[in-house]
Amino acid sequence: MATEKIRSEIFDTGNPKVKAARIVIAATPATIFNILANPHRHIEIDGSQTIRSNISGPERLSLGAKFGMAMRLGINYRIKNKVVEFQENELIAWRHVGQWRWRYELKALGNGSTEVTETFDGSFAPGLAQLWLKFRDAYPWTQKAVAKSLVRLKEVAENE
Repeated sequence: MATEKIRSEIFDTGNPKVKAARIVIAATPATIFNILANPHRHIEIDGSQTIRSNISGPERLSLGAKFGMAMRLGINYRIKNKVVEFQENELIAWRHVGQWRWRYELKALGNGSTEVTETFDGSFAPGLAQLWLKFRDAYPWTQKAVAKSLVRLKEVAENE
């Protein structure tokens, strides 16, 4: 008997600079949020496969918290992120120097499951950063990474 491949649902946000996907996870918002709010666990859910290690940051994120990561996207580099949106068990978003954001929104479904929506929002990026995103053809690539991250988050959260 073949096992069904788990997929997240990619959807059109109506803004070409905002790429999003969603998935239902058989875990509570608190369980999922605890994974997202721990920057040392981001490597477990990284669908882009660019995170190499966590290099700095608290065990638990909060609004304004900063955390750094060692990354690889063609070359090795380090990046510092800052939490810019935070509502316990509902919403967390961070950005780095390019100003684009990664956002996770959690909605309890009332049956012990949670709908999680992840967005990559490039609309905050200033002019030069927009050029970089276009040059790197980042939007189509990031759309796939967002979808893959949600599948990984589902696997991790459902095994907590």
